[in-house]
Amino acid sequence: MPDKDKHIHVAFVGNPNCGKTTLFNAITGSKLKVANWSGVTVEKIEGEAKYEGFQLTLMDTPGIYSLTCYSIEEKVTRKCVMDEDVEVIVNVVDASSLERNLYLTLQLLELGKPVVLALNMMDVVEERGMEIDLHRLPEMLWDVPVVPVSAAKRTGLDILLHAVVHHYEEEPKQNTLFYGEGIEEKIAKLEVMMQAHYPLHSSVRWHAIKLLEEDEEVKNEHPISVTNVVDKNYEKEIIQTKYSYIEGIVNEVLFYRDKKKANTDKMDALLTHPIWGIPFFLMIIGFVFFLTFTVGDLLKGVFEIGLDWLSGSTDSLLVSIGTTAWLRSLIVDGIIAGVGGILTFIPNIFILFLALAILEDSGYMARVAYVMDGIMGKVGLSGKAFLPMILGFGCTVPAIMATRTLETEYDRRKTMVVTPFMSCSARLPIYVLFSGMFFSDYAGLAAFSMYGIGMIIAILVAKVINTIQKGKANDSLLIELPEYKRPNARTIRIYVWNKLKEYIHRAGTIIFIASIVMWFILNFGMQGMVENPGDSFGAAIGKFLVPVLVPAGLGMWQIVVALIAGISAKEVVVSSFAVLFGVTSANSETGMHSLVANIQSIDPQFGPLNAYSLMLFCLLYVPCIAAVATMKKESGSWKFTLKTVIFQLTFAWLVSVIVFQTGSLFF
Repeated sequence: MPDKDKHIHVAFVGNPNCGKTTLFNAITGSKLKVANWSGVTVEKIEGEAKYEGFQLTLMDTPGIYSLTCYSIEEKVTRKCVMDEDVEVIVNVVDASSLERNLYLTLQLLELGKPVVLALNMMDVVEERGMEIDLHRLPEMLWDVPVVPVSAAKRTGLDILLHAVVHHYEEEPKQNTLFYGEGIEEKIAKLEVMMQAHYPLHSSVRWHAIKLLEEDEEVKNEHPISVTNVVDKNYEKEIIQTKYSYIEGIVNEVLFYRDKKKANTDKMDALLTHPIWGIPFFLMIIGFVFFLTFTVGDLLKGVFEIGLDWLSGSTDSLLVSIGTTAWLRSLIVDGIIAGVGGILTFIPNIFILFLALAILEDSGYMARVAYVMDGIMGKVGLSGKAFLPMILGFGCTVPAIMATRTLETEYDRRKTMVVTPFMSCSARLPIYVLFSGMFFSDYAGLAAFSMYGIGMIIAILVAKVINTIQKGKANDSLLIELPEYKRPNARTIRIYVWNKLKEYIHRAGTIIFIASIVMWFILNFGMQGMVENPGDSFGAAIGKFLVPVLVPAGLGMWQIVVALIAGISAKEVVVSSFAVLFGVTSANSETGMHSLVANIQSIDPQFGPLNAYSLMLFCLLYVPCIAAVATMKKESGSWKFTLKTVIFQLTFAWLVSVIVFQTGSLFF
């Protein structure tokens, strides 16, 4: 029986998107300890588990492709696995992408620590009609335990923990690849030198190999004279040997993959074509927005009917119980109009996230990043920068956090500046509302243009920054293009539900509070509660700033107040318009007509050009406060963050003014 006091520290390591975090969460449950690694913004996540009397401390590390590190996350993971406290490494491998994943596996084995291979996504392998020889694979990896698991279905977890405990108790074996007589002779000499200088070091072979590769970090951390041994950089030869061995493994253990690969190659000939790839991407995204409007608008009628019923019933109930007028106004005109108006956009949001989830899970979004890589390089952005930009279509906060994968601070900050120009889901309600109000049959095209303009402006701004600062892209995008597959219904359901839940949560928290604040500043002034919103605090603020927006065709104090409120969350722009112009369900057909009438009663000239200028301003001006806070956290600089915010506000104003003034000459 094992000693009940025994404690094992286990690190979960794997490529990005291999299901590592899902597996980690399945084992540890929800009781996690989250902190930041020392000196960096990357999160450190730990969990606990028990198995056969052993207490396991499990650590989830950022996804990496190899232990040759450039980005912050890669350096953090390497530092973690090198830590003496880590006693067992669980290498989570995507079984459907063995060739890519096994390169990291071979590097981990050279560390000399116990490694257990968690072969994840076996259901995907079966779905693709492939088979893996689970007896031959561990043999070719020097008898490393290989455990088939499914993080999504929570299968194989007990067997994995058993392998961790059993492998921890075994005597360590030398699991290593033979690089040929010449290189092995040099490795042996370097091992002797390492042991002489660092006798307690446990990973001398791995460090010897890294010295042959002239790894700068290893050379700095373990400064020994290798002049008589290392006569050149052997990284290329070492990599070639690894991949040759991996090719042999894949050929021997993986069956029936050729047919699937052939189908993928045929599709990629068109979808990743250097000329036709971008037009196809635009066509696909355009179709997504066609569905977002046509199907979404058919479904939103149900929400509008429900909101009208709730508003009327609540008002009647409050009257019947003698509620004071100000409280009735707060609940009906403030909270229900504000929060409820946002909830009516759920069908449109649902369709958008459903389509994006299908494109992501099918393997297409990786192609988009590949197709855009050439453009990224021409404007001075790292090829990897397009990945955070794609995330920006969902939410700016994780998109800014994703800049951690970039190698240099210059690339990270430049990407942080342009990523907010990608239209996040919170801006969609703005596009839906104003394009529906002023562009009728062309509403989908008007909204879609915001996404295209955002991408183009992000690229152009990156080019200007690069020209001014005389920088250059540091690398091209290295990305594996996975085989196309039928999207998994469960994966899509989880993704869409999490996004909708986040949207509803924002409606119940940030937008709820913003609606109350908005109601307050519109119903109170210097003399207390006012009947005319024009005498309120909100009107005073708006009228003070409205001259600034007159050149952009946005010369109403109500618009100024709505835009200021939108800094809390972009959806609040819509809820603010509903409250400011006294419309309960702004997204309904009746509500849109009422909103247009109320706006034009103040400014009869306000039309499609003004609405388009407003949509552009909402696209380009400062992102939500959560995104600004994330930018400060990731950059570590208030100065950079404030300069970025000022630039975005100025740029949004400038573009809106140019578009409106130019358009006024023709319309």
